[in-house]
Order: sequence, then C-alpha cells, then structure tokens
Amino acid sequence: MKPMKHVLLLVTMFAVALCAPAFAAGKSIVLDGSTTVGPIAKSFAAYFMKKYGVKVTVSESGSGNGAKSLINKTCDIASMSRAMKPQELAAARQKGVSPVQHTVALDGIAMVVHPGNPVRTLTKAQIADIYKGRVTNWNQVGGPNSRIVVIQRESNSGTQEAFKELIMGKSAQISKTAETQASNGAIKNRVSSTRSAIGFVGLGFVDRSVKPVAVNGVLPSAASVKSGKYQVSRPLYFYTNGQPAGNVKKFIDLSKTPDGKRMVAELGFVVK
Repeated sequence: MKPMKHVLLLVTMFAVALCAPAFAAGKSIVLDGSTTVGPIAKSFAAYFMKKYGVKVTVSESGSGNGAKSLINKTCDIASMSRAMKPQELAAARQKGVSPVQHTVALDGIAMVVHPGNPVRTLTKAQIADIYKGRVTNWNQVGGPNSRIVVIQRESNSGTQEAFKELIMGKSAQISKTAETQASNGAIKNRVSSTRSAIGFVGLGFVDRSVKPVAVNGVLPSAASVKSGKYQVSRPLYFYTNGQPAGNVKKFIDLSKTPDGKRMVAELGFVVK
C-alpha cells in the first residue's frame, strides 16, 4: 500500500471510531417484556446510553415472555404490565432466581373506538358483555346499527390479563370471535382503521387516531388514574433477579429522578 493511501485509511478509520457509540467495554443491560412498558424502557435506554455509555437492549415480546427471560437468566430486567404470577415465582425459585418488583409508573387501560363512533361512555358491565359476546351490535349500547368488531391482545400479554381481571373477572372467557393483535400499537392501528371496532391499549398509546371511551362515566387520563377515579388502571413494573446493583440499579432508579419522571409523563403514562 502506498504511504499516502495508508495515511488516508488510518484517518478514515479514526473518523469512523469517533462517530461510533462510545459504549463502555463489557457493560450492557438487556430488557425484555411488555409492549406497554416498551416506550418507557426505550426512552430510558436512549437516555442511559447517552449519559453513561452503557449499551441497553430492549425487546418487547410480552410480559409473559419477559418473566420467562428473567427466569432463564437471558435478561437483566423484565418489563411487565402485570405482577408476576405465583407459578412464575415458583419457577424462578427452582432456577435459583429471586425476582424483585420495582414499580416504574402507573397506567390506565384505555378503551378505544374509531373517532367516528358516536359512543362516548360504557359501563364495565357493558364492556364485559361486549367481550363475552353477549352484546354484538353497537345499537345495544346506544351506538349505530353495526356489528361490533372486538379486538383483544394475545395470551402472553400483561395488558390482556389486566383487562380481564379489571373488567371481566379472572375466570371469564373472551368470545372466540374476538380478533387478536400482537401489541398496543397494532390494536390502535386496527381500531383507527375500522369504524365499528373496539379495543384496549395502554394510556400512553392513545392519540388522535382513536377515541377513548369513558368507563363508568370517567375518561382515562393521567389525573383520573392518579386519583383512582379511573378504575381500569394498574402499575407498570421492572423486575430484577435480586436487588439490583451497579448499572442495573442506576437504570431502575431512573424512574425516581426528575429526568425519568419527565420521560414517563411525556410518554403519556402516570408518574407514581
């Protein structure tokens, strides 16, 4: 290689190195779990990588899979939109894992319809009847004469389980005619494009493309969730194996800082 080309190559390599993320060697944090908690986890990750130079990887495979990842020791933090179940805790103990729960934020599960749907409020009983398949037309609950398209989440979703517990009762079964979507975003997109649909999403996913419906006369909002007036709400969690330390503790504790609280609020969730 000619001397000038050799110098140019070295300069180019140096410039690329300067542009690459300055991640500290051997330091990384892996999160897996809830799509509801996903926006918080990703926002925290971007902040943490920039401030501390620690690589943070966020996967959104559902709360159930987040619990499995923690149990199998393939993640440092499980993000979950429900509490771990007794059988998950038992499985963790068998693997030598000691799950510790950390509340990162509060969330309301918003019932959403198409903006063109005139229905503005439903009772918990009416929502339960819609999801059980007992109410199948919007005209049965004060809406237009059109068949209700019922949208639910997949079985490993923490939001699905929280919805069933808060609205229907744990043992209640959702109608087999309900359509399943894989994430909050997918439900929002389906409802926004389907005039007769109804679905449920985390509060942080509500935007102008869908219309939130009042439940028992109360609209979902940060204020109504924090006050307890909106009854379809739940905490959002990070789980660690034992008490966190080092960078994992710094990441978990971010939710307690002014910057962390600002990110939670800006994403539409509720500061605990």
